[in-house]
Parts: sequence; structure tokens; C-alpha cells
Amino acid sequence: MMVTFVSQCEKKALNKTRRVLDSFADRIGDRTWQTIITEEGLQAVKKLLRQSATKNTAVACHWMRSRIRSELIWIIGNRNKFNEQGIVPVNSTRQNIINTQRENDWHLLPLIKSLVAVAALFHDWGKASEWFQSKLTTKSNQVIGDPLRHEWISVLFLNAFVNGESDELWLARLANGEFDKEILIKRVVENTAAPLHQLPPAALSVAWLILTHHRMPQVKKYYGTELDDFGTLFKVLKANWQYQNKFDDDEYRQNEPRCFDYPRGLPSDSNLWLKPAKKWASKLSAQIEHLHSIIKTDTWRWVMQQARMSLMLGDHAYSSQVSDSKFQPQLKLYANTKKEGKKRKLDQSLEEHLLGVMKAALHRVHHFPMFEALSNELGYVQDNRVLKKKSPAAFRWQDKAVEKLTQWRTEQSRFKSFEVAQYGFFAVNMASTGKGKTFANAKIMRALSYDQKSLRYILALGLRTLTLQTGDEYRQRIGLQDDELAVLIGSRAVQVLHQQAQNQTSEAETFSGSESGESLFDDEIIYDSPIPDGILQTVLTNAKQQAMLYAPVLVCTIDHIMGATETARGGRYILPSLRLMSSDLVIDEIDDFTGKDLIAIGRLVHLAGMSGRKVMISSATIPPDLAKGLFNAYQAGWQVFAQARQKSQKVGCAWIDEFASQVETLPDSNESLATYGELHQKFTQKRLAKLNQQPAKRKVNLVKCSLEQFHEQVKTSGLSAETFYFQQIQNEILRKHQQHSQVEEKSQKRISFGVVRVANINPCISLSRYLLQSDIEDTEIRVMAYHSRQLLLMRNAQEKHLDELLKRDPDHPQTIFKNSIIQNHIQNSTAKNVIFVLVATPVEEVGRDHDLDWAVIEPSSIRSIVQMAGRVLRHRSIENLEHPNIGILQYNLKGFQQALKNPDNPWPVFNHPGYENAEHLLHSHDLTELIDFKQLEQNLDASLRITKNENLQPKNNLADLEHVVTEQCLLEKKAGPESLKGWLQGYWWLTAIPQSYVRFREGVQQVELYLMPDSNKEWVFKQRNDASELVEIEKRYGIRHEQQLSDKENNSLWLYRDYQQLLKDSPEHYMPLAAAIFGEISLDEYLLDSELIYNPQLGLEKK
Repeated sequence: MMVTFVSQCEKKALNKTRRVLDSFADRIGDRTWQTIITEEGLQAVKKLLRQSATKNTAVACHWMRSRIRSELIWIIGNRNKFNEQGIVPVNSTRQNIINTQRENDWHLLPLIKSLVAVAALFHDWGKASEWFQSKLTTKSNQVIGDPLRHEWISVLFLNAFVNGESDELWLARLANGEFDKEILIKRVVENTAAPLHQLPPAALSVAWLILTHHRMPQVKKYYGTELDDFGTLFKVLKANWQYQNKFDDDEYRQNEPRCFDYPRGLPSDSNLWLKPAKKWASKLSAQIEHLHSIIKTDTWRWVMQQARMSLMLGDHAYSSQVSDSKFQPQLKLYANTKKEGKKRKLDQSLEEHLLGVMKAALHRVHHFPMFEALSNELGYVQDNRVLKKKSPAAFRWQDKAVEKLTQWRTEQSRFKSFEVAQYGFFAVNMASTGKGKTFANAKIMRALSYDQKSLRYILALGLRTLTLQTGDEYRQRIGLQDDELAVLIGSRAVQVLHQQAQNQTSEAETFSGSESGESLFDDEIIYDSPIPDGILQTVLTNAKQQAMLYAPVLVCTIDHIMGATETARGGRYILPSLRLMSSDLVIDEIDDFTGKDLIAIGRLVHLAGMSGRKVMISSATIPPDLAKGLFNAYQAGWQVFAQARQKSQKVGCAWIDEFASQVETLPDSNESLATYGELHQKFTQKRLAKLNQQPAKRKVNLVKCSLEQFHEQVKTSGLSAETFYFQQIQNEILRKHQQHSQVEEKSQKRISFGVVRVANINPCISLSRYLLQSDIEDTEIRVMAYHSRQLLLMRNAQEKHLDELLKRDPDHPQTIFKNSIIQNHIQNSTAKNVIFVLVATPVEEVGRDHDLDWAVIEPSSIRSIVQMAGRVLRHRSIENLEHPNIGILQYNLKGFQQALKNPDNPWPVFNHPGYENAEHLLHSHDLTELIDFKQLEQNLDASLRITKNENLQPKNNLADLEHVVTEQCLLEKKAGPESLKGWLQGYWWLTAIPQSYVRFREGVQQVELYLMPDSNKEWVFKQRNDASELVEIEKRYGIRHEQQLSDKENNSLWLYRDYQQLLKDSPEHYMPLAAAIFGEISLDEYLLDSELIYNPQLGLEKK
């Protein structure tokens, strides 16, 4: 391709650019270059230019398509030097604009700065105590808990200084520097109970900032209690809300007085501290009227969020620095220590620290507008040629959705209240599986961007594997480069194994006195781009932190962004919050999340709205209450933002699928939630009508396993309940094979690939054993057990094989038989029928692009049935499906066993996984009484999930049960701290009580073991101890290794894996080290109290 480069660089950037371009192209003018170059070479030029880019860089690249036509490919640096076609202006006009884009609607910035400055000056006063100062000089590296934490003591001092006066009076005294140390200390000792009670608004705001600069107040109380007045909260907020260490009463009584002893004085004794205190007291006093007017509005919430984040950022930034050698303290008080060799040495003085944190916090909050500005410092994907193009005919719905959004924006731009840079928008993408939702999401977010041509957003997913797959798709299909896309996962081992497949196809704690010195972010991130010069470089100093913030498109597991709302201690919420300030949010496969996790996600969506961002949720099977509940959370958040920033409170809403797109504007009113529900129902009804017109790809039959059948067989054969249950599954496997197999041309054998979905791991292993031992005339079954309780490396080998094999090509149905492993099974089989059976837990339901011929499903929920059905004929179609290709068992295993043992006193069985619980208990667990099989016999699609009945019967209908539980989670009318409403309304957000009741992914504690060689070269499980050393634990936990499978069982394995050989082939060739990385297995901690047996082919089984 022939390209032309045009440089409009200034100052030193011009010479830097010339050096790069002169290496690749001929200079045909003073600022123009031309050359013939490959696409890979052009990417190298782009990357080199980005690495040296500054604010003075501006380079445009044009592709010479013909003699008379060129196309702008990209611009590096300042885009304002060119127009949309990359043409250089010949004239310009001047206009006096002072930070218009950044600060014209940040009218609350002076108030935020004043609160932050005063809070910073008081935030560590508690460190002046004799207790804390002696703790800094202790020789022990052991972490010693304070009887009363320093931030609590700091609040006591503020309360003592205010002494019940109005904001005007105490700020006037502070502005005059009026301090009486003796009286102050006396008041602190006397008023330790509820220091925030009866504080005036400004003092209360400052006190809350001080109190929460390390951790949020928390106590496990007040379930179901509404909190519509913050005064009520501060009456009961006491030291035992996470600010007291009272493990030993005697020790507490002995050490507590030392927290109120100040032999070295107080910060107010220093003129260095008094000078800025007077200054900022005056500034805060000037903002008092403004603060009092918003104290009981949503605007105060927004102000406090910005203020707390800037204070904590300043504390983290300054605590990570060494002391300033030029600073001359007037007091012998210290704030923290630093490590020198193996010892710790006193570092920053308390005066320096208080002043340094104040300056650092003010510096950062002053530049907060930059995070949401349309600035060159923030990365955007521009000039993406793939997204500009029209989609192929089968995916034209993507372009129609973009056209609809463009039309809506054009209509809205007629209103003065509409701002293209920031407007509220909540979108739902419900396109069917295989219709290109992931690609469409990028096109849609581009259409919603400020210029409708750029990309900057977070794509959050539920699974690590799905995150990596999506990252690959964005690179390969959309053409995003490593400097435009960051992929963030929690495990380096997973990333390395994934990357290997693609190519083929913590320290112990010590006390430093500064909790703010911890890292804001530690996880693995795949990103390759220089960080541009400018203000934002000073905010985050770590390369990983900067990459997470700067990458235009961030693809990550949702866990990493959830920290923005779920972090109760430390500063791990800061980085995801900053990212959310500058990025829109897309949550893909939102339907993967259930139960209380949805409440936590609702909190995240609310924060996105509160940060002024747009949100899109995406899944083919979004229930109505899920969409409605998250819209409610988003709208509540947007209203906070709009109030604080004087924006329109209207929210744009879009509903998109492969059939149509609908865009509406919802006003800010009490009826908007009901209106949204009606519009959503209208859209899903149309979708349902279209789905019903599609040829049925999946039909269902009931797999009977009745109690009568069992009792009849017990009389003759004495079968156990589990064996009888497995027998029914095997019989159904044979039926499905006969109806849905295909003939392999070379051998003329009938082959099929199917899945048996089971709810839990132990039955998965047991069923696999049963099938491995099966003996059926003229039929051979090849079995693979697929679940999460397997070594990472062994599971990776399974997934790699399945991903390659089951990406079926509808135009070449015989391709699957050419796989060497499959061909080997076919050739070595003497039977006419070979059935490949994947026995899988719910890990197969989501994130796997597998296309199977049939499925047999042990039921847990309608959701799991619909998700599992998506693995059948995923890429292929059948014009006339004659026989059902999905069998659903009459009972799940737990339900069947319960019906036999205790039919008159049922307990929840459609749980773990599932929606049933003690509060929502089904009257029967027989699916013939819970599902309309006549409907499913005709077609199984998403209709049961995306629509709900008018009259719900949650005790008699499995789908209704799920709708009721989802509605209760997201649209609960009570506003206690455990509910989403309690977060959206009222004042529970001032505490971490909501997170204590509802934690994201709250489940059983996980432990990691590693299968490694011991000193005798025997393979044993090891676990990391407190010193991060790997120690053998098999005897302690009673783990034993099963002998090899029998010859018959080995021959019946679908995929045999050799762990030691896989270690040798791994990226880390030294076997013990490879095992310590890739030999990991995660299991629930409670299992360590049980007898565990490990089999390399089947995984870890509880006996």
C-alpha cells in the first residue's frame, strides 16, 4: 500500500517525528513523506510515533487508494491540527476559552477543594499520640493493632475543636488559629462515644472524610432498617464500627490511655501547619452557604465521593514518597517509616505528611475534570476502518442499530439541554447467540461516543476465559492494536497458557505506619503502549495502574471494576473509579450473574451513572426485571450526576436485537421506571414474535426418572438411586445418538458429539465413571469429565481441544472427524456407533463457543437450561428438526433423592446452582409440574427468560420462581442496607454495611493447592504457608491419589492427558517451577475436612 504522512508537529516533536518517518519513508516535502509499505510496517510506524508523542505531536497518515482518491487512516497526537479528512487548515481564528471544556460545569470544585484541604490537615492527628509514636519505633515487624485507630482519634480532635458550634463559628476560630491544646485534649478524652453526632454540615463532611480515608465504618446490624436521615446514622456510629481493636480486654484497658497522651504536642503547635489551616478555613467558610444548600440533596453524595477519592489519592501518593530532606519540622512527631535493608527507619514527619497529603490531594482533585474531558491525554480509538465499514448482509442489523442511534442523537441535538459530550444513556443488546453481539457492542459504543467516531469504554465479563476470548476477537475482527486494547485478568498462569495456545493457533506484611502506601492495583494486564506526557502521569505512578487507566478499550473480568463500589478498606476502589469517570461501561453476558451478585452489579451501574457515563448490558436472555432493575440503578446514579453538574436529567434508552432497534428518551419522573418496564415489555413481545417465526433449532423431550420406575427396578435389580438415575441418562444418550448422529464417510460409522449437563462436581465424576464402565452392544462411548476441580494445566488441555474441535463449520460437516484424536478413536473402534460424551458442570454453560449435536440436562433453573441449549447447534442449522435434540431429566439428582427419602418435607434442591431457597420453596421438584413441556417440545428458545407471566406462581412454576427472585433482588421495596434500594436512596452509602450484607461473588472461601514433586520425586499436593513457601499437606488434609483407571476405562476416555508431559511442554520448562505456576487447583475450603481422592483424568473427588 502507498501512504503519505503529513506532519503538523511543533517544537521538539517535529525533530522526533522526522527521525521516525525518515527511517521508513521518503521525505517529499518539508513536512510530508511518502512510501510503499506493508500493513505490518505501517503499524510499526504508528507505534513508534505514539512512543515519542507529546502534546506538540500531530501526524496524519493517508492511504493512496487510487490516482484520484486517498483515505485518512489515522492521526497521532493533536487531532485539532487536521479536519475529519486529515486536511490541514489554511487559516484559524482565536477565541478566549479558559478551561471551558474541563471546568465550566464543575462549579462545585471550590467546595470540594476546601473540604479536602481541611480534612487532609486533620486526617492523621491521631498519630500524634504516645501510643502511635512508640509503635513507629518498635523493633518488631509484627503488625500491632491500635486500641483506637488513628483516624477515630483524629475525628475526636475535630469534634473537640468544633465543640458544638456552628460552621461559621468554628471555621472563624480556625481561620484565626485559635487553639488551646490542654482544653482540646481534655474534650477529646471526655467525648469519645459518638463524635459525629450534632456536628454542623461542614464539620460533619470533614469528619466523614477523615474517618473513611482508610476504611468505611461497618457493623453487622440494621438489616431491613431504612436510613433516610444521616443524623440518625451519626448518633449510633461509634468506635466499634471498625475503629477499635478490643480482642483482649485487659490489654485494651492498659493501652487505650496511651492513645490520649500527647507528650510531644499537636500539629496545631506548628506554624507550618497553622498557615495553610487558616487559609483553607477561610476558603471553606466562603463555601458554607453553598454546602448548607446541598447537604440534604443527592449533590452532597457526589461532592463527598469526589472529595474522599482525592483525599485518598493524595494520601497514597504522598505516603509512597520518601521524606523531603528540605522540610524542617517544628515538632518531633512522625507519620510513617521507610525500609532500609532489613530495618525500618522513621521517615516523614507528621507536619510534612499532613501538608504533603493536602497539596497532593488538591493537585489531584483540581485535575479530576481531565478524567472526563475529551482530552488527547486520555486514550481513544480513532479512525478504526473495520467499524466504519458496513457489516455483511447477515449482520446488517448492527448498522441499522447505529443508524437508529444516530437519528436519535440528531433529534436530541435540537434541545439546548442535550450535550453531545455528556448525556445519560442506558442500552440493552439482546441479539441472539451467534449474531455478533460482541462486534455490535463496539459499533454501538462508537455511535454513542461524543463524536460518534471514537471508542473509549470498559467491556466487563464474568469469566477469565471469556475475557481472553473477547480480547482475541477485538484484536482479530476489529483490528484493535496492543496500544488501543488492554485485557485484564486475575491470573498470569491463565494468560500465559492462553497466549501459548494462540501462538500455536505476595509479600508478608510489616508495619510502616502508612496503610496508604499499598498498591492500588496488582493484577495482570495485557497492554503495550507508552503513557503520554501530561498531568495524568502524576496521578498514578505504576505502569500497570497507568495502563488500566489509559487504554482506550479495557476488556476485563468484572471483578476488577467491581472494586469501585465493593472496597470497604484501603484504596483499591480508586483506580476502577477513575477509570469509570473516563469510560462508558458495557457488561456482556449480564445474565451470567444471579442472586445477590445482581445487587452488587446494581451498585456498580449506579456509580457509572453517577460518574456521568453511559451503560449497556448485553445478553440474549435478559429477564425483564434484570433490565428494569439495572435501569433503575442507572437512572438514580445519573440523577445524582445531573443535579451536581446541572445537566439534563433525561435518560436515553435503547433496546437492540437482530430484528429491530428501539430508542426512547425517558424523563425524570416518578413514572419513568414503570414507563421503562412497559417499553421493555413491548420490545420483548416483538422479539418473541420474531423468534417464533424462526425454524426451531432445539426441541425438548422429558427424560423420565419417576419414583414408580425406580421402585419397580429396585424389586428386580436392587439398584441404588444414583445408579438408577445414571442409567436413565445413559439410555437417553443412546436415544439422542440414534437420532442426531452423522456418518463418517471413510469408516461409515455413526458418530455424535453430545453433552450431559450435571449440576455439581461429585455427580459429574461419578457419572463419568459409570459411562466409562458401560458395555453396550455395537456402541462405544468416549467420555470426558469437565469441571472446575481440576489442575489448571489439565483443564487448559481439555478446553484447548474442545475449542478447536467444536467450532463446527456448517459448510464442511466432515471436518470434525479429521481431528487426529477423533480419527484415532474412530479407527480403533470395532463398533458401528461411537458417541463422544462431555459430562460437564455449569462451566460449559457460559463462555464456551462449542457446537454439539445434542444435550441431556440435569435441571437447576430455566436460565441454565436456556444457556446449555445454546451449546447445541450453535453454528449449524437444521431446516426441519424431526426429533428433540435436548432431553431434560424429570428430577435433578438432589430432588430425586429427596423425593425418595422425605417426600412430605421438601427442602430446596434447585439451588447451588439455582434460585430456590427457604423463602422461595417450590411445592414439587418434579419438572412435569413446573414446566410446560408441550411448549418446549415445539421449540426451546429464550422466551421463558425474556418474558414473564402476568400472574406469577413462584411455587408452581420454575420460570416464575426465577422472575420473582430477580425482582426481589433488584426492585425490593424495602430500603435496608442489604437491598439495592437502600444503596440508591437514603444514606447507607456512608458506610460499608451494604457490602457486609451483600458481597460480590460471596461464596465459600477458596484455597489453592499445587500438584508438585516432593524430595523423593513423588507427586504430592502442596499449599503455600504464611511465608509463601509450598509445603506438603496431603497427610494433614487426608488427600490420596487414586490408582490408574482400568484398561477399559482408559480406552473409553475421550481425551487422555499426561500431566508431566504437559508440564514439559508448558512455557516454563523447569518442571517444579512449572508445577508451582500451572499445577494449581482451586477448591472450596470446607472440602479439606472431607476425604479427597485425586484422579488425573477425572479430577478431585469428595468421598
